[in-house]
Order: sequence, then C-alpha cells, then structure tokens
Amino acid sequence: MSVVIEFDEVWYGYEKEKPVLNGVSLQLKQGEFVAIIGGNGSGKTTLAKHCNGLYKPTQGAVKVNGLDTKTMNVAQLSRIVAYCYQNPDHQIFHSTIKAEVAFGPKNMGWPPEKIEQAVAEALAAVGLSDKGEEEPHFSSKGTRQKIAVASILAMKPQVIVLDEPTTGLDYRAMQEMMELVRQLHAEGHTIIVITHDMRLVAEYAQRVIVMHKGKLLCDGDPQHVFSQPQVLAAAQVEAPAMYRFGKAVDVHNPIPLTLTAMRKQLLGEGK
Repeated sequence: MSVVIEFDEVWYGYEKEKPVLNGVSLQLKQGEFVAIIGGNGSGKTTLAKHCNGLYKPTQGAVKVNGLDTKTMNVAQLSRIVAYCYQNPDHQIFHSTIKAEVAFGPKNMGWPPEKIEQAVAEALAAVGLSDKGEEEPHFSSKGTRQKIAVASILAMKPQVIVLDEPTTGLDYRAMQEMMELVRQLHAEGHTIIVITHDMRLVAEYAQRVIVMHKGKLLCDGDPQHVFSQPQVLAAAQVEAPAMYRFGKAVDVHNPIPLTLTAMRKQLLGEGK
C-alpha cells in the first residue's frame, strides 16, 4: 500500500516550552482503517489535526501524498484529507441539508452540474436522499453526524478523519454510523478514527495507534495492542469487555476481541 500521510519527527506545542507532540514519526497507508486512542491530553486529536493542516508542526514535517503540509493551505489539503469534528454542529450552518452538503464543492469552484451530482451521491451514501430540503439543526444527533459525513464525502476526499464519531449516539445510531464508516472503507477511503470506545476499535479497526503524553506509545493491530497491559495502563484505556472475558475464562489464543469471534471460537464455528 502506498503512503498517504507521513509524520517525520513531528513536534508541536501551543506553548514552546510545553510540547503536545514529542517527535512523532509514523506512516499512514492508503486503504487503512486506523484508530487513534489514548487518555485525555495524550495528543491524539492534535496528531489527527496535523493530517489535514489544521495544525502545522513546530518542528519536523508532515507530508500528504508526498507534499509538505507547510506548503499547502487547509483548503488544498481538505480535498485529500477531510476532518469530521466530534460535534457535528461545529460543521453545520446552512438552512437545508442539501445546501450544507453542497458548501464544500461550491467552495472548491466546481461547476453546478458536478456539485449537484456530488451532493446526490453523498446524500445517498448516508441514507438521506429524501431529506435534502429539511433543516439540519432540527435533526437528531445521529442524523446530524450523517450530514457532517455527507458534507465531507461530497468533496471526494481520499482520507476521512472522524473525531469520536459515536459520542452521544444511542446504540442503533452508533451501529448505523459505524456501518456507514465500514462501507466507506470498503469503497477505498482511508479511515482514521479518534475514539475512547474500545469496542469500536475491536470491531472495526485494522491498526491502532496509542498516544501517551504526546508520544507514540504503541502501534499495531488490535490483538497486539490489547495484549499489552502496561501500554493500556499508561494510556488510561481498558481492553474491550470480550477480550477481558476471554482472558478470565482462559480461551485459546488469539483471544477473541468481539462477540462474533468469541462465539466462533467457543462453538468451533468456521473451522
């Protein structure tokens, strides 16, 4: 897989003497589904906001498709890397859903017919094709999250960064949101999710980046990360319930991370 985002000894601080990122180096590859986890203040959101130029390194470099973000503005980078905020209301300010989704393509100077097609495709992708004329601010939290996702999908980004996409959602809305994200990943988008929800990490992520005090503490697949108790303790996160249950009842390695995987192992399904 080709490298789409590269961090090379990245330092960043709101105050020079208090760096939030401490020499982070990593590569994010095209088509990955990556979860960034860590305790509050660990630097995970700051790391993610470097992906599309919302923040620029104090030292070191971030490259997107080989181009240094210091040479590009946010508008240019947003065509490659789109950022979906934790609170969708920070992104929604138009009077109709259709106008909201059309904002990005219009800002990029697309012709009307291309904008119309992009909006239609984005609304269809999130299941809101029949809601285009509705007022977004009166929608449910789950629907507003979908509107925010549609507004970035309309710009055809290569990479989608989602900051706590399931916060405040009930179980059904959370499932709908994450199945949408799974589908976007299947269609070829690189997905980067910032989350505190370890069940979400276990169910969807292929790779987990653990941040602690601005440093990259661990980087690997979920099975590897959740088998590192010292890493989890330092990062102030807990392995998903199914993994902890598996350890308690001494199931065979690899210990299942999800209910589906646990059922297959205990019942011998899929052999």
